[in-house]
Formats: sequence, structure tokens, C-alpha cells
Amino acid sequence: MTQLIDIKKSARKYAVPILKDSGLIFICEYIKKHNVKRILEIGTAVGYSAINFALLDEDISVSSIENDIERYHEAVKNINDMELSDRITLYLGDALNFNIDDKFDLIFIDAAKAQYIKFFERYKNNLTENGAIIADNIYFHGMVQDLSLTHNYSTKKLVKKIRKFIDFLKANKEFTTVFYDDGDGISVSKRSSSTNIDNSLE
Repeated sequence: MTQLIDIKKSARKYAVPILKDSGLIFICEYIKKHNVKRILEIGTAVGYSAINFALLDEDISVSSIENDIERYHEAVKNINDMELSDRITLYLGDALNFNIDDKFDLIFIDAAKAQYIKFFERYKNNLTENGAIIADNIYFHGMVQDLSLTHNYSTKKLVKKIRKFIDFLKANKEFTTVFYDDGDGISVSKRSSSTNIDNSLE
């Protein structure tokens, strides 16, 4: 689909963070395998992932929150161009202060990495009984495993916060989390009382 390829090329050209191909494939396969119909995305960017998710099935609806006004308007344009505005709802605002009452089969976190724990805690109650919370960039370009890959102080601080998120997930009794190497590292968390995560997606 030419328009989708153009969105991807533009995002890469202007260094807008979007899902790596392998990460996108992983999540799309998860959506199909688990019959996901309602998705909440934290971090729209230019709408690339939301569009990909919506294109999987005409019964899929996506709600997505973005706090950067330029990216938000670009996402609105891209979604309108793809004629998906009836199934993708965009919200402009800070996800940490955003209130939404709906329930979702999948909550996808791909926004400010330093706030992952807060995002997780804020939206976990918006998850359906057998739903999942998926977070991207768990490895952060390999720096989570090897901090020596960066000498930038602020990047090191960010990586340490991602490590705290991973520790938070591992210690969380309410959710069971499986980590995958796809993309830039992906975590899939489901309530411990719900059906076990299917490792065949690895």
C-alpha cells in the first residue's frame, strides 16, 4: 500500500520513532491470534502503528493518545488520507493526565520510556479480563543490556528507568510478563489469573 510506505519513509526521514518492522509484525500477529478488536495506544507519533493495526480487520478500532501537537496533526492527516477516521480515534494530550473509561483487548505503550511504569499503572484497569499490555523499546537499542553503548548522561538515566520498568514487570504479582527479542524488545503482560501467554509468538 503506497500511502503506508510513504508514511513509513517520512517517519524514518524525519527521525520520528515508529515500530521496527519485526516488532510491528509481532504485534500484528498477536492481534490476529488473540482476536483483538479494541486497542488503546499510548503514543500515536504519526499514526503508523495505529493504521497498521486497523488495517488488519475492519472490526478493529484504535484509540490513540499523543501529546506532541505537530505529530498529532500529522497523524490526523495520515489517518484521514487512509480513510480510517471512522475506526481510529486520536486524542491530543498528556496520557498521564488523560481519563478514559473504555475497556480494551490490547493496550500498547510506545511513548515516553521514562514513564512506562506510570502508564502501565494508570491504564491497567482499562484492560479486558484476558487483555494484554504490550510495551515496545524494552531493549532500547541494546543499551538496556549493555549500558556502555552510550556515554550520554541523560540517555543513561533513561536506560536505567527502562531497567526499573523491567524489574517492575518481573516483580508484579498481578501480571505475568513474557519478554521477546522482536523489534527493539517487547514485553507482553497479562493478568496472572488469565490464560497463559502463548510463547509460540516468539
